[in-house]
Amino acid sequence: MQIVMYHNTRCSKSRQTLQLLQERGVEPGIIEYLKTPPNSEMLERILAMLGMEPRELMRTKEKVYRENGLDNPSLSRDQLIAAMVEHPVLIERPIVINGERAALGRPPENVLAIL
Repeated sequence: MQIVMYHNTRCSKSRQTLQLLQERGVEPGIIEYLKTPPNSEMLERILAMLGMEPRELMRTKEKVYRENGLDNPSLSRDQLIAAMVEHPVLIERPIVINGERAALGRPPENVLAIL
């Protein structure tokens, strides 16, 4: 089973997480999620693996979060996931997946628990 990493090359935490994996001999499959965003089904799987709700995986300080009124508490789970699919910049990163387990690399050392 290959380890997969949702990666943003411009993010320091994402780069640090990749380096940490490589230092342990792991070469993950890289998905540059800003270019190839996960679909809603994949986001549902990722959220389940992380044990998180959509808003917990959202970058709430992004301009697009405010512009789209995503802080509205009446928005449904499906609406929040749809917003992340449409605006992948909202997805917190990096996310590392190993089989049926996932970890958010904040801090990067979090991903060691799923290796």
